[in-house]
Amino acid sequence: MLSTVLKISGRELVSIFPWKVGIVAFMAFPELIKEEGFYEATNKIVEDEFFDIIEAQNYPEDEWKRVKELLESRDVEFRLALQLPILKNKLDLNSLDETIRRSVVKKLISELEIAYSRGIVNAAICSGPIPPPDRVEDSLRALKQTLVELIDYCKSASIDLVIETFDQKYDKKLLLGGIDTAARLIREVRKETGYDMGILWDLSHAPLLDEKPEVLKEYSDVIKHIHIGCAKMTPEGLKDTHPVFYTRGAINDVDDVARLFIVLHEMGYRGAVTIEVKPEEHQTSLEIINTAKGVVLQAFTKALKKIIGFEYR
Repeated sequence: MLSTVLKISGRELVSIFPWKVGIVAFMAFPELIKEEGFYEATNKIVEDEFFDIIEAQNYPEDEWKRVKELLESRDVEFRLALQLPILKNKLDLNSLDETIRRSVVKKLISELEIAYSRGIVNAAICSGPIPPPDRVEDSLRALKQTLVELIDYCKSASIDLVIETFDQKYDKKLLLGGIDTAARLIREVRKETGYDMGILWDLSHAPLLDEKPEVLKEYSDVIKHIHIGCAKMTPEGLKDTHPVFYTRGAINDVDDVARLFIVLHEMGYRGAVTIEVKPEEHQTSLEIINTAKGVVLQAFTKALKKIIGFEYR
């Protein structure tokens, strides 16, 4: 159980971290993207008492049988991250070509069916690429239709679905970016389907979207999951490569994470908080994971001091 201790007037205050903590496995262990090392990576995560949740793509069936016992040994939850296959395979959920869009829906439902057969009850997606400006509104309508069709299956399978916002002009260049547009779309989808779909907001995407954690207060009704990580400034511009904190070029810092925790507290947020960091050539998976864990603990302590009235800098 993640907690921290504050000393106040000679007395110790123990505070338990209020949210489940996850990790995006294929970021921390990039070999998973190449369909390698599933068992080894999962074992390292399960052995770490810091984490309650693993987010990853669907494992191959033979690998799933091996890791299922690992997950059950410490009651670690597996959540399906469909952002990877969507981005890797360039799936366009908002294609204006109905044949393409329906094919994408079919592929994603197939992934959700695998998850359902394994007892996985949470899944995340992202939108397709952003089109030219004169096609954005039509693409948003196409994305809405895709969500409605995916939700039809999620309802029957009791799967909670969230959609992650990405940048629109720097790196991934996806349709669903700014929180305002995303929230408006999700509220429309909720009204039409009666399904409690939500938004996954990623701290590492905030600099690319010109957003701050404080913006979330206006959208507390639709924020259902949080990722913590860093954008990177490179000679070519901003990149969504998820370097770990303190890596050269990493933009986000411990104060950004602390501000995010304060905002989540003020919102009454009850979802999960997931670390998403990726090793660079000179780094190892365990090195960047432990660095990120240290930042989370330090940020939690800073946030607590602010919440209980200490001066926060």
